[in-house]
Amino acid sequence: MSALSTVVVVTWRGRDHITACLDALEAQKSPHRTIVVDNASDDGTASLISGHEVVRLPENRGYAGGLAAVLDMIDTPYVAWLNDDAVPDPSWLTELENALEGDPGAAAATSSLLLTDGSTQSVGVALTSDGHGKDVVLAGREVFGFCGGAALVRTAELRAVGGVPASFFCYYEDTDTAWRLRLAGHRVISVGPARVRHRHGASTRPGSELFHRWNERNRLLMLLRCAPASVAVRELARFLVITALLPLREDVPEAANFKLGLRLKVLGEVLIRLPATVFQRFVIGSRSKIARRQVWQDWAGR
Repeated sequence: MSALSTVVVVTWRGRDHITACLDALEAQKSPHRTIVVDNASDDGTASLISGHEVVRLPENRGYAGGLAAVLDMIDTPYVAWLNDDAVPDPSWLTELENALEGDPGAAAATSSLLLTDGSTQSVGVALTSDGHGKDVVLAGREVFGFCGGAALVRTAELRAVGGVPASFFCYYEDTDTAWRLRLAGHRVISVGPARVRHRHGASTRPGSELFHRWNERNRLLMLLRCAPASVAVRELARFLVITALLPLREDVPEAANFKLGLRLKVLGEVLIRLPATVFQRFVIGSRSKIARRQVWQDWAGR
C-alpha cells in the first residue's frame, strides 16, 4: 500500500524528546514517509536521528523555515506537520487521512493535542476579534485554523496558496496558512480521535521575550498579509499607540510583551519587512476566491 502522507518533523536541540516522537511515528498504522529536518542542532540530536531520512540545515531556520525547506521534496497527497516534542497515538495519521479523504472541501485537518497531564491544549485555532490566533479546547467539526504542532494538509493546496511563510521563523505560520487556505475557498476541520501528547514548549520557552517577540511580530505580519486592510491597519496602529504610551503609564503589566524594548524591536522588524509584506498581500489577494472581509466576518470573534 503506497503512502498517502509525508510527516515532516522539524527539530532543534531535540535530544531529550525526538526519540519518543520518532518511535511513535514508526508505530503508526498508516504507511507514510518521514522527513526529519534538523535545524543545525548541536546537542547530539544528529546521532539520534541518523537512521531516518534527515535534511540537515546549515543554520536554525525555525519551525516555519524547516517546513518550507522541504516542501518541494514532498511527493505524497498529504503533508503532516508534527512538532518534535509530540507523541501521536498509533491511529493518529489514519484518523487525519480518513477525515480528509472523506471531506474533499477540507484542505487541512487538525489534531487533538493533549498536554502531558492529560488536559487539552488544542483541537483547533480560533480567530479573535483583534486578529489573534487562539487555541480552542472545545470545537465542532469545522474550525478557523489548525495548530501546526500536529496537523495534516493537502500538499497541492498548500503549494497553491504559497506554501509555508519561512520568514516567520516560528509561531503564526499555521494561522497564516489557514487564512490563505480559507481565502482560496478551502475549509479546516478538527479531528477529535487524532490524538497527540505534546510536551508544549520543549524547544521554545512560552512566555519568554523571544516567544512574545515572534508572536507579536508574526501576528501583525499575518494580518498585513491576509486580513482586511482596515483590520490590519487598526491592529498595527493599536500596537503603535500602546507602545508609545507605555512610558507614560504607571500600571504597566509584567508580561514580556509589554516591555518597551521588545515592542520597539517588533515595530522595527515589521517596518523593515513592510514592502515585501505589501507585495505578498497583493499576491495572496490575486489567488483568493473568497473576500478577506467575508472570512473575517465569518470567523473573527466566534
